[in-house]
Amino acid sequence: MEDYQRSFSDSLEKGWFILGKKVEQFEEEFAAYCGVAGCAGLASGLDALVLALRYFDFPEGSEVIVPSNTYIATILAIYHNGLVPVLVEPELSSYNIDPLKIEEKINSNTKAILVVHLYGKMCDMDPIMATAAQHNLKVIEDCAQAHGALYKGRMAGTFGDFGAFSFYPTKNLGALGDAGALLAADPQRIEKIKALRNYGCHEKYHNKYIGINSRLDEIQAGFLSVKLPFLNDINNHKKKLAERYHEGLMYDFIRPVIHEDYQDVNHIYTVRHPQRDELRAYLLENNIRTEIHYPIPPHQQEALSNRLEGDYPISELIHRTTLSLPLSYSHTVADIDKVIEIMNKFKN
Repeated sequence: MEDYQRSFSDSLEKGWFILGKKVEQFEEEFAAYCGVAGCAGLASGLDALVLALRYFDFPEGSEVIVPSNTYIATILAIYHNGLVPVLVEPELSSYNIDPLKIEEKINSNTKAILVVHLYGKMCDMDPIMATAAQHNLKVIEDCAQAHGALYKGRMAGTFGDFGAFSFYPTKNLGALGDAGALLAADPQRIEKIKALRNYGCHEKYHNKYIGINSRLDEIQAGFLSVKLPFLNDINNHKKKLAERYHEGLMYDFIRPVIHEDYQDVNHIYTVRHPQRDELRAYLLENNIRTEIHYPIPPHQQEALSNRLEGDYPISELIHRTTLSLPLSYSHTVADIDKVIEIMNKFKN
């Protein structure tokens, strides 16, 4: 707490709140943590996705492949660029986009694949990157829930052309308000993103691009620099709690798949159960609050009802049966053991 207060007071005393040294410091620190050349701090995770797509200036109406099982922000970023989302069903085991189903959705109008590392588990990136290379497609990673996650020893956000992050307060690396960032291996790409986030200019009043206003502010950047050194501790603690769930829950509950190629960071710990709503009510009766991530798939959202066509039964099954259990840095092993004890007494 004292470190946060010290950082806030420092910003207040200096009176520099937009694109100052704290933003530069965090950008350097987060790029180094992830092992890439550059980082641009932004106002939100949605803006990170919007600008990643904006960077390439795809022709209006171009298609972007995206998982059907994701939060709506991923889809909105495509629409905000005048592009068309093409939904691909997930693997039921991982909840992430199924690499084997991507190729059948590719055509001459396809320009990019936007993958989502959902719940803190990375996608199966090797076949995805191979498909992208074969068809000359750009790859953008939505890493909003995957800070520090690994696939075959490599960090989330370092496979594609851009890695987009959210630092919403509930994330493993969360600010104390909205914040986001883009990572890229090519520092020249980051320089253009830094212009796009600032009305399209590198130099004040000299606008080179059609940009937006999406700047990580100094106060949030300072908070993130305070928290970043603890990210591995946060991830490791949540992993220990997730392992407790995995070992202790009865087989009635469909648990996340664990595989040696993946180092999950467990932003959210989900189980699936055919009587999800009854289970949730039972847990609440026992003073255990849960969440549903997410209750409505994108293609069934009212805002997208006339835009997204097709049937997505796997996504609908996931959204109908998934339940997110208590899992945070503040929870203890004893807390999780209590949840396990009560859950294992649930009767269908």
